[in-house]
Amino acid sequence: MLVFPSAVPVQGTVGRSFVSVRKSFWKRGSPFLHLKRLYFTQTSEAMEKVQDVEEGEEQAGASGKVYVHYDHTLPSLYPRWTARESFRFMHDRPWQEVRDFYSNLVNGQSSLSVLFGNELVQEVTEVPECFGNAGEETAFKEDRVGRWARKTFKIVVSYHGTSFDGWQKQPGLNTVQGLIEKSLGAFVDEKKAKMLKEKHLPLEGCAVVAGRTDKGVTALRQVCSFYTWREDVKPQDIKECIDSAAPGKLRVVSVSEVPREFHPNFTAKWRRYLYIFPLNDGEDEEVCGTVDDDKTLGCHDDHAGTRNGFHDNIVNGKVLEDLILCDGDDKDGTEIKRRKFDIAQVDMFLRQLEGKILSYKMFARDTKASRNIGPPTECFMYHARAGLARLRCMEERKVMCIELVANRFLRKMVRVLVATAIREAAAGAEEEVLVKLMDSTCRRATAPPAAPDGLCLVDVGYSDFNPRNCCLIVD
Repeated sequence: MLVFPSAVPVQGTVGRSFVSVRKSFWKRGSPFLHLKRLYFTQTSEAMEKVQDVEEGEEQAGASGKVYVHYDHTLPSLYPRWTARESFRFMHDRPWQEVRDFYSNLVNGQSSLSVLFGNELVQEVTEVPECFGNAGEETAFKEDRVGRWARKTFKIVVSYHGTSFDGWQKQPGLNTVQGLIEKSLGAFVDEKKAKMLKEKHLPLEGCAVVAGRTDKGVTALRQVCSFYTWREDVKPQDIKECIDSAAPGKLRVVSVSEVPREFHPNFTAKWRRYLYIFPLNDGEDEEVCGTVDDDKTLGCHDDHAGTRNGFHDNIVNGKVLEDLILCDGDDKDGTEIKRRKFDIAQVDMFLRQLEGKILSYKMFARDTKASRNIGPPTECFMYHARAGLARLRCMEERKVMCIELVANRFLRKMVRVLVATAIREAAAGAEEEVLVKLMDSTCRRATAPPAAPDGLCLVDVGYSDFNPRNCCLIVD
């Protein structure tokens, strides 16, 4: 017999619902249905309230609601931007020039040396030495039988991120993995082809990648692998087939046969990312983010009342041309927010991450447990620098380049690091602010991810990291 406790502390609608369920126990039969409906109703209402708060930065001002922003406790010279202000500052940029530059890189019409104005030494990703030398590999090929007879290929590809909906294959979307696996279907062995046909599945190969990239992210030397039991498959055949899938958007850099033990993800020792942040017209390496007087970042309310946009105002006789002026945030009715940052300060923030194993869970989004060795959110940063460069497309444009090299990266980690470093530089935060933000308990302490258009996976390394091969050379 099911007994409801009489001393249950309930209030409001929830309390009345429990009482009604208890009274209708013998009238309507089993109360489990009532409890199930009640639980999902109350849970849905609670989740909607939480979602309203978390999405306030993106929807503020549309419904007139008052949203609560994250209360920063770390010291800074100026108040920090809100999430929406940071988002607008990062996205209101001439990104098309960056996209065009990445497109030229993918097609082999340009190189990173043009960006930095010097000759760079590009490290070629190779199979680790633990797989043996060339003589041992030749003997290995001759003696392969049974399950060791399969052929594994390492495929290095370059693709333009704006042309695809990310790497991972998804139904109805144009993804890099979907396009490559469709091309690899021509090299599937008979046994697998028969199995796919019996299950009414398309004839496609299986490509394992070193690391998935989001929609809009470009890759210059992404590494994936493919295996088959067919002995007639040649590397050149794979290259030609993939190159014909999307000319101008997807290009194969190289294809080579590797031992069976090779795994593009688990055998990789480091990944290198480059983020290009274009400066608007009139900006330079010391003063970034200048916005015209008639433009605003779209500030939203921390309290009741409205905010002013970016206007030239005089406070204590000083013209605030490089500040954001917002109302309703302090006792005097005005809160001054800086809208410029120093690239050297961004570089100083990033240098504090080098040579340390840190948990980047506050800088990640939608993170899940990883199968890699070690805690799922810890990464070792080999190299983290920022510097000024010049983008030469239709016309020369100054850009800030951020280069990060680590053993692994969490989802959207690079983009959140870039946006947060710029926000903290504009606020005049202390030197180790990025390290201290890792001790936060809420991811809203960090800025929203920067635009994916500026991010590029440069290469993946399978030998020990050499800092001399970086774009921004270590001092």
